[in-house]
This record gives sequence, structure tokens and C-alpha cells, in this order.
Amino acid sequence: MVCDVVVYNIAENATQQQVEEATWAVTALQAESENFKTRKIFILVSTVMTWAMIKPQNLDAVLTEEDFRRRRPHPSFRNHNILEKLVLKMGRGSKLIGYVVASGLQYGKGENLFHYFFKVSWLMRSSKVPIFGDGTNHIPMIHVFDLGGIIQNIIQLKPKSKYILAVDESKNTLEEIVKVISEALGTGKTTKVSEQEVMKTTDFTPEELQYLKVNLRLEAVTIKDSFGLSWTSEAGMVENMENIVKEFRDTRQIHPLKICLLGPPAVGKSTVSQKLCRHYQLQHIRVKELIEEKIRKLVSWKSINRDRDGENISDNDDDDAVSAHAQLDRINQSMEVNAGRLSDSLVFDILKEKLNSNLCRNRGFVLDGFLKTYQQAQQLFINEEGGKQEAVIKRPVFDKTITPEHIFSLEASDDFLTRRVQDLPESVAEKMGYTHEEFPPRLMKYRQLSGAEDTLLDFFDELEIHPVQIDVVEKITEMLGRPTSYGLSPEEQEEEERRKEEEQKEKQAEEAAERRRRNEAALAEMAAQYQEWQKNLAELEKQEEELLEARSLPLRNYLVEYVMPSLSEAMVDCCAVKPEDPVDFLVLDVLYLVR
Repeated sequence: MVCDVVVYNIAENATQQQVEEATWAVTALQAESENFKTRKIFILVSTVMTWAMIKPQNLDAVLTEEDFRRRRPHPSFRNHNILEKLVLKMGRGSKLIGYVVASGLQYGKGENLFHYFFKVSWLMRSSKVPIFGDGTNHIPMIHVFDLGGIIQNIIQLKPKSKYILAVDESKNTLEEIVKVISEALGTGKTTKVSEQEVMKTTDFTPEELQYLKVNLRLEAVTIKDSFGLSWTSEAGMVENMENIVKEFRDTRQIHPLKICLLGPPAVGKSTVSQKLCRHYQLQHIRVKELIEEKIRKLVSWKSINRDRDGENISDNDDDDAVSAHAQLDRINQSMEVNAGRLSDSLVFDILKEKLNSNLCRNRGFVLDGFLKTYQQAQQLFINEEGGKQEAVIKRPVFDKTITPEHIFSLEASDDFLTRRVQDLPESVAEKMGYTHEEFPPRLMKYRQLSGAEDTLLDFFDELEIHPVQIDVVEKITEMLGRPTSYGLSPEEQEEEERRKEEEQKEKQAEEAAERRRRNEAALAEMAAQYQEWQKNLAELEKQEEELLEARSLPLRNYLVEYVMPSLSEAMVDCCAVKPEDPVDFLVLDVLYLVR
């Protein structure tokens, strides 16, 4: 065997065939170990499911490697247990050392068994993420990077302990794990599902469900005492969920798409936003609708808590109710003072809350035309401590979580926008604020803001998020080509048709003349080629005759000198004798004469 270390992984999703192959590999290596020139290491990455049926001495007991001899495997993992014992027998008087790494349920870089909960939370097709069973079972876990680090430490340190638990410091229950996943990616809500309903799911195999039902509290003493492990997630998934979510996004390539659409009124921002949101499954953020939605939620929360008056309400619910009441009061006061409009500070608070929601953070959003000025963008996207650092650094510190990464500015001329608004039905124009009284001032204000010293586009340029400016009319005309209808009078239209017909006839005549010219040139070329071919053929025949004549001279001389005399004499004899078979007679006579 060339390599010094063999690592065999049967930790998760290992088939029976793979376990049998690993058993065969161990047996074969043991038989060959006497011929090894140097000491070899065999590391079996197994699973904590070989501990699943162990009975702790008390309910709160934490098991360590010292208890590994008492471990009892789950019925589906008995072959894993047999293989572990086989590996542990290695090293007794041989050059092959065996280690068993009992791995906790793995997570990180795709999440393995926990991927289902990440996916359900991210999609938000259901408001609640299911918890299988009562969720009180403790699940031992390990990050895949930390598992790799443990294997590396075994290779380098060759510890005395041959059985090593690979679990992190967390001792979280399934309910705690699912809840924190839901909070990080979904609505934060969970629901418990009975075992009967769990068995109906097609998202897990029966064996995978057994992993999620394991109830073990394990502590990796060997790793703590003997290894210098540089942990990726020592505290576990629950405590490191932010980093785990980032890994999940990177591995699954589901990064949020954050877009901001700018432009004058009536340029088509909302239409484009809706199409982008449908295509990329993004959140369409229009401030007016966002404020209305927020007020509805606060009013609904207030009415729900009023109906529950007298019931037992938790402290958290009570705090939320107080906060909702206070926020609704501030909104009402602001709208009274500002003639039915909210102050910018409250609008930004509502907008920031939405942009920081899981839907926007995980999937992305299209911010539809709310921002108008440099100062508004600063107030919304710049961190509070950013202003203090402006003197030290050139570029402001902005909140990367909510700041758009793609800025598109739709542009069109005032004439085009005015005509577009005039063509709208009156009811639509009134609803969108595009009436004859409202639209011109709005457009004028937009042009004034666009000509300011520091514009909204300048703000994003300073953050090195360079806006893309798109002239709507130019882009459309580029796609459609030149105009084809100018509203000509019947006489002008008839004249235009005659002109086009004459141009078509001239074009056809030119094409016909060109075809005739090409045909004549082709025929002349073919005639010249034919004459050249005839000339070459005559020359070839002449050369062949001369060659045949030159080759025939020696043969003719031979026949005249040696064959013709005998043949002539034989023919005279044949004429005199007149045999029945003249040919045979000539042959025999010529042969006789030649001899």
C-alpha cells in the first residue's frame, strides 16, 4: 500500500454495500499489514447512531468516550457497530493502527440532514416550519470543517485513545435547532408534527428520520484535552447561525438580489419592478403600500390584544403590544401634523424594518422609486457611526444588508412622459397622481433634484455602486427600428406606394441584369475551360501515341527476325498438307522449326 493513511466515511447516508466494502477493506488491510514497511493509519468515520440505544445512568447524564464500551447501536446501525469493533482491534502487534471517529450529525456547506429545514424556512411556502415529534430530544452535531480538523489532528498527533467522539459543545434539542433556523430564514414560527404525519413525508428516508430522533448528550473529552483544534463552530449551529446561513447561501448559490429603480414619474418604474419581482421572486417595495400594510398590522395587533384582554399574556406579548400601540400613536400624530403624510424619519423606520426582514435579506427586493435625494439615501443606508468616520475615511460606511447592489435609472424626455400620461384613462391618472394639475409639478421637481449639486446617483457612485442609466425611448426604438407610420394623407400614401413600387422594379431590374452578367461570365469561363481541356486532351493523345510507338520498335524487330520466318514456313507446309486442325498443326510445326 502506497498511502500511509486511509479514511473511510460511513457516517451519514452510507448504504449497506458501502459498510460491507469498508469491512472488506479493513480485513484486507489487516491481512496485508505484515508486509507494510512503515506503520499505517486507518480512520473510520462512523456515526453517533451506534450510541442511540444506550441507557444513561440518569436523565441529565452527559456521556463521554469513557462510556463507549456501554454504547448500544440503533437496530439499523448494528453493522456500523460491528465494523467499529473490527477497527478498534487493529494495532495489536501489527503495523496498522485503527481509529474510530463517532461523528455527530453534520452541518455546514449544504447542511446535509438539516437542509430540509433550511429550504422550508427560505421558501416560506408555509408560515410555520415543522418540528418532527415533540422536539425535546438532544441532537449531537459537528460542523463538517471541524470534523475535518479532528481527522487531521488524529493523523498528526496519533492519540492513545482509539475511539473519539466528534461533537461540538452544543447540546441543543431539535426544537431549538429548527426554531433558530426559522428565525434566521423564515417567519420564526414552528409547529410540531406527529410521528404518524412525519412517516408520510417523502423528504426523508426512514433512516434519515432516525438520525433526527436520536436523543444523546455527548461530550468530546479527547478533543478538549488532547487536540489543538481550531474550531469553526465550537458552540454549535444555534450559536453560529449567522455564519451557517452565509455558508448555506454560498453553497446553494441563493444570494439575494437587491435592486433600486429610479427615474421620473410615469417612466415605467412600477411596471419594470413588477416584472423583475415575478421573474426573480423578489419583494416589490413601494413605500405607499408598505406604510398601508404596516398600519393594518398595527391596528390588527391592537384589536387582537384588546380581544384578549383578561387572558394570560406573556411578558413578550405584553411588550410587543405596548410597542405596537406607541408606534401606531406616533404614525397617527405624524399624519395629523403633515396633512396625511408621514415624516421621513418614520418612513425610514418602516422601510428599514422591511428591508431587514428575512424575505428581503434572503431573497432580495426591488425598491421602486422612493428615493429622490442624496440626503434621503444617506439617512436610509449610512450607518449611524458612519458620520463620525467621514473625517478619517473617504468612503462612507453603509449598511450592506439593506443597500441595493444594482441601481437602474430609467430616463425619458419630458415630451414622451407627458404624452404617455395624457394617453392614460382618467381614473388611472387620478389614482397614480398623473392628472394635468399633479404631473407637471412632480416632473419639474424631479428635474430640479436631478440637477442638484449632489444627486441621488452621486450618492451611489460614492459607494462605488455605479448606476446604469437607461433611456427608455432610445432602448425601445433601438429594438423596434425606424418609424413606419407618420399619418400620411391618402394622396401622399398613394405617392409613397408608387415610389416604393418603382424602387422595387428598379431593384428587380438591377438584380436581373446582375444575374445575366453573372451567367454570361460563367458561360464564357466554361467555354474557355472547355477549349483548354480539348487542347490538353489532344496533346495527351499525341504523347500516348509517341510512347506506344517507341515501346513497339524492339518487339517488331524480334518478330521479323525470329518468328516470322518459322511462321511463314509453317503456313506453307499447312497449305500443302491441309490438316483437319490447322491451328494445332501450326503450333507443332512452329515449335519443331524453332528447335
